[in-house]
Amino acid sequence: MPKMIFVNLPVQDLAAATSFYEAIGCEKNPLFSDDKASCMVWSDSIYFMVLSKEFFSSFTSKAIADARTTTEVLTALSFDRRSDVDAIAEAAAAAGGRADIRAPTDAGWMYQRAFEDPDGHIFEAVWMDMEAASTALDAEKA
Repeated sequence: MPKMIFVNLPVQDLAAATSFYEAIGCEKNPLFSDDKASCMVWSDSIYFMVLSKEFFSSFTSKAIADARTTTEVLTALSFDRRSDVDAIAEAAAAAGGRADIRAPTDAGWMYQRAFEDPDGHIFEAVWMDMEAASTALDAEKA
């Protein structure tokens, strides 16, 4: 079995969350989805498990953070093209999320925009030119 990442996220409205994740490019896997959870496939190895808050709470005895007021994690998503970063931020806003929760970052070799899903979970969309990054970082160290 390949190494995989499942990001489990508590959500207020499962149907709205499912629609949001589809709008930003995920595909729902019906095999692992039901009335308590939607398995949203980002890639062959990364999945967002959006879980009703009640179902999520069955996995932990800790209080569930309200992502609208508390940051529990920042999830970065990499893209092959700069334009893809803009596209997902715009899709997130159109699907009920909030784009540009802070100013976009443009270092020339790296471009980044941050957005929230409808429940306040933060995502950072990132494009990087690795060759230019290496050159820029080497120059900073010198």
